[in-house]
Amino acid sequence: MNFYAIRAIYKFEMSRTFRTLMQSIASPVLSTSLYFIVFGTAIGSRMGNIDGISYGAFIIPGLVMLSLLSESISNASFGIFFPKFSGTIYEVLSAPVSAMEIVIGYVGAAATKSVTLGLLILFTAQLFVDYHIEHPIWMLAFLILTAITFSLFGFIIGIWADDFQKLQVIPLMVVTPLTFLGGAFYSISMLPEPWQTLTLFNPVVYLISGFRWAFYGVADVNVVVSLGMTMVFLLICLTTVWWIFRSGYRLRT
Repeated sequence: MNFYAIRAIYKFEMSRTFRTLMQSIASPVLSTSLYFIVFGTAIGSRMGNIDGISYGAFIIPGLVMLSLLSESISNASFGIFFPKFSGTIYEVLSAPVSAMEIVIGYVGAAATKSVTLGLLILFTAQLFVDYHIEHPIWMLAFLILTAITFSLFGFIIGIWADDFQKLQVIPLMVVTPLTFLGGAFYSISMLPEPWQTLTLFNPVVYLISGFRWAFYGVADVNVVVSLGMTMVFLLICLTTVWWIFRSGYRLRT
């Protein structure tokens, strides 16, 4: 394992974050804070409890997931797309660095940024809404696992995309709608049939449900199922990345 190469890629990606703190950290935290103010404080104070939890506290896991998914994809996709766009990716591919080491460097940096952002949002939420975390270890585990999984997904998007517009297609047209429809602002038990059953085909439901269980011990889906679905998606992403480097898909041309 070439730890020097991994550290070089990781440090380079992290340094880009420190150069763009307003876009990378401040902007997502500020936009999520607006959700807390509007939905958590203003609207939430006029709504009843959901599963014995105040509405403002109930939506916190969903809002954290919304930011975590979008930022994980954005950080990882841009991180690998820009070297490919500028042509410097060929220097990395020709260096004595394995595919696994390249992935660890880029995905590790993207996941680190996303986890840091998620923790900052949780800290900021305390300023607007009272909440508690019943299972902090599981909360952190879900946070890290989701960040790694969707950073891998973003890495795949960055390799697939051949222009800057395509970097935004899947996050805006697919991931964000699935997050809003995945129980971020409501419990899926509130939906009538057949929508309640159809919602179970949304993979984001399992991420939000498992993450909410770590906070309050309540979930729309069994936590074991949520963890299993997350691991399945992680395995799919790992398999896809392995195939990309094995075939040279959009890397050798």
